[in-house]
Amino acid sequence: MAPDDRAYHIRHELKPGDLGMVVHLHGLLYAREYGLDTTFEPYVAEPLAQCVRAGSGRIWIAEDETGRMLGSIAMVDVGQHVGQLRWFLLVPEARGIGLGHRLLETALAYARDRGVLRIFLWSFAELGDARRLYERAGFRVSETRTGRVWGAERTELCMELSLPPSAEPR
Repeated sequence: MAPDDRAYHIRHELKPGDLGMVVHLHGLLYAREYGLDTTFEPYVAEPLAQCVRAGSGRIWIAEDETGRMLGSIAMVDVGQHVGQLRWFLLVPEARGIGLGHRLLETALAYARDRGVLRIFLWSFAELGDARRLYERAGFRVSETRTGRVWGAERTELCMELSLPPSAEPR
């Protein structure tokens, strides 16, 4: 049964096990769906741990009514009014119901509220659905690079979004 709007909620208070599950789902799903190897998990785990230890952003967890994680997203403050969108993932059964859009809008609203003027993210070319979601939100590809990463030849994409300065003083 696919979750719907009544069957999930989004929270930003982290609980024990959340970070491990974010890493686990990234490793498992990206290996299954795109053939990424085990080098991808430390790529996710190391900066995720640094973000939480430093308190340099916010992570949101989407979960169903049983507490099962359906997805995640984060906005990391990298300084100079710049944010990085990271760790955006949905389990297959939570795709296509608007949850991804809701997570993305939650992270973008957080960035706007904090005076972020530019947001960037890194993705890879095979993630077509995610790219379309980013483009609908206003992100544009600013850089590409092709090389061997995570066990195969891949094209990575950097996408950027400029936000207008807030009229309110910070």
